Amino acid sequence: MTSTPAAAQHLDDLARLRRVRDRIDREYAEPLDVEALARGVSMSAGHLSREFKAAYGEAPYGYLMTRRIERAMALLCRGDLSVTEVCFEVGCSSLGTFSTRFTELVGMPPSAYRRHPARATAGIPSCVAKQVTRPIRPDRLIRNREAPAPEPQLA
Repeated sequence: MTSTPAAAQHLDDLARLRRVRDRIDREYAEPLDVEALARGVSMSAGHLSREFKAAYGEAPYGYLMTRRIERAMALLCRGDLSVTEVCFEVGCSSLGTFSTRFTELVGMPPSAYRRHPARATAGIPSCVAKQVTRPIRPDRLIRNREAPAPEPQLA
């Protein structure tokens, strides 16, 4: 089995994209930007953004914010930090941007989530609650929704 140069390049790009995703997962609380992530894997910022979105369904910045919001949800459930402290703990530098993004992804403001985190998962087994409480970007809601079942045809 021989590999074409294009296929080899594609595999190399996928490996670099995995390194970027792993770095975001590890360093979500650090100041990360697309240019720095791209430099780390010898890609241009534009190429990284296009390839990352093609591979993972969202841009690197969106993926980073989703990781930050997931961590913020866990910290808010703990209840020992204020919303502002959680904002800075997860690497956000603007409370307004953090609150707006949190509300978009979770469906309620961080202050409300902090007061009533159990309300979202009451009566749900923990293995299911983890999937239910995972933030979902609003623009992905339609794409991830199942296609409607066709109406049965009476003959």
